[in-house]
Amino acid sequence: MVDTSGIVAELSRAADAGDVPGVVAAAATSDGPIFEGGFGKRDLATGAPMTADTVVWIASMTKAVTGACAMQLVERGQLSLDEPIKSLLPQLANPKVLEGFDPDGNPMLRPARRDITLRHLLTHTSGYVYDIWNADMVRYQEKFGIPGILSCMNAALTTPLVADPGTQWEYGIGIDWAGKAVEAASNQKIGVYMRENLFVPLGMKDTAFKIGAEQRKRLAKIHARTPDGLVSTDTEIPQEPEFEMGGGGLYSTAGDYLKFARAILGGGAVDGARVLKSETVEIMSKNAIGDLKCRPMKTAMPPVSNDVDFIGGMSWGLTFLINPEPMPTGRSARSLAWAGVANSYYWIDPVRKVTGVYATQLLPFFDNKAVATFEAFEKAVYRAI
Repeated sequence: MVDTSGIVAELSRAADAGDVPGVVAAAATSDGPIFEGGFGKRDLATGAPMTADTVVWIASMTKAVTGACAMQLVERGQLSLDEPIKSLLPQLANPKVLEGFDPDGNPMLRPARRDITLRHLLTHTSGYVYDIWNADMVRYQEKFGIPGILSCMNAALTTPLVADPGTQWEYGIGIDWAGKAVEAASNQKIGVYMRENLFVPLGMKDTAFKIGAEQRKRLAKIHARTPDGLVSTDTEIPQEPEFEMGGGGLYSTAGDYLKFARAILGGGAVDGARVLKSETVEIMSKNAIGDLKCRPMKTAMPPVSNDVDFIGGMSWGLTFLINPEPMPTGRSARSLAWAGVANSYYWIDPVRKVTGVYATQLLPFFDNKAVATFEAFEKAVYRAI
């Protein structure tokens, strides 16, 4: 019997202290779930409690799900990792690279020196960026009236690259384009494809782009950390979007996402349901960017994200961050991880055979107290096993 009292102590302390508005977390080993719980408030304005089944916006934790869908289609021969993606997405046939602005404030663009591939899109080496961490892209979008990605408008995808494909790691909208590739290859909306090929097989009944009536009853509000403290907001991803945002549009629960993480931990299968071949998960779990390294993400929008600095040498697999060395929390080298902008985080440790999911609903991203609480949760999980 696993003693999870230490996990409870860490999470309840953080919620009681007001470090986070509320937090929900879940963990499992290869033998099955060991913990699931909610602490604090899902809405500070109403006092509604955070419970184990609270629905949260998982933001960029969506990326691994989209990547798994793309890799299913690679398995079936409907997508290719390394052929130019323009044959499937003609919008990407002639990408331009932004090299700055002239003295009059006009963007300086040149043709990209190589084609974009699905591998580039899944590894953030396509040259696409997010405006959140790129001031030049903010300037470009403001000049041409291009909306931000969270608008879920197709126009948000019409930005240029900032580097030639395959030449550097830049966190960005590439996986939204990968979602478009899934749609083009499968002839299905990505939400429908996900439901049929991942969510139903894995029993993820609370995960979708659209918030269902039952899920809305359990939905956590996104809070903002302001000079006056934590404030509940009405921030929500568009529920009738022009495109379903494969890079960050899903709502889920910690327990649901744990099922997906357990499937990756299990080499593509969990509880008798196989969604990926073991060899595919092995490919997804290895460094896929060669000698490139993950670059620090310096904020261009402080209300949305703080600066994000990576531990040296971090690499990227096919939609996962990979740490080259063991981490102080207990996480083994070559574990898989990533996060969502509202301060949700997960990791999958293939050596110790453990995975954890943690979510609060708080902006800006990489909040010191939210991250400290996540690290405390992770340490407590390792102590428990």
